[in-house]
Amino acid sequence: MTPEPHWTKSSYSSNGGECVEIATNLAAYGTVPVRDSKDPDGPTLIFGTSAWSTFVASVRSGDFTT
Repeated sequence: MTPEPHWTKSSYSSNGGECVEIATNLAAYGTVPVRDSKDPDGPTLIFGTSAWSTFVASVRSGDFTT
């Protein structure tokens, strides 16, 4: 049985609360759920741990521009 997600808001969320939340406690089960913090009852995107790790590494290396 998979546990309930423990949602964590980004530590970089200083823009009035408009941010994403992730539930890394489910990574041990192969998924990383992501949701909009403004709509906690709304849809949740589910990423595989490999895809999430690739995304985070790309953000950290500066592959995305604003």
